[in-house]
Amino acid sequence: MTLPKSIKIHPLLRNKFVIAIAAFVIWLGFLDRNNLLSQYQLQAEVNKLESQKAFFRTEIDKTREEQRELLSSPEKLEKFAREQYLMKKDNEDLFIIREEATTDK
Repeated sequence: MTLPKSIKIHPLLRNKFVIAIAAFVIWLGFLDRNNLLSQYQLQAEVNKLESQKAFFRTEIDKTREEQRELLSSPEKLEKFAREQYLMKKDNEDLFIIREEATTDK
C-alpha cells in the first residue's frame, strides 16, 4: 500500500515493532484484567491489611501480657474481676456511679 505524497507519516509510526510495542503497552496498561488501576487498588488493599495485621499483633501481645499478669497475681485477678465484671464479696454493697452526658445548646 502506498500513501500519497501529501500525507507525511513519521518513520517510527511506520515501524511494525513500534506499533506492536505500543499496542502491547496499551493492552497491559488499560485493557487487561490486571491493568494498572486494578494493580494500584490491590496494592492499596494489601497495605491496609498489613497495617491491620500489625495493629492486631500488638493487641494480641497486650492481651497476652495482661493474661500473664492476671494469672500470676491473685490481687490483680480480683481487681480485674471487680472492675470488668462488677463482682463483689458477700458482705459488700456495690455502687455504680455513671456520669450523665451533658449537651450544650
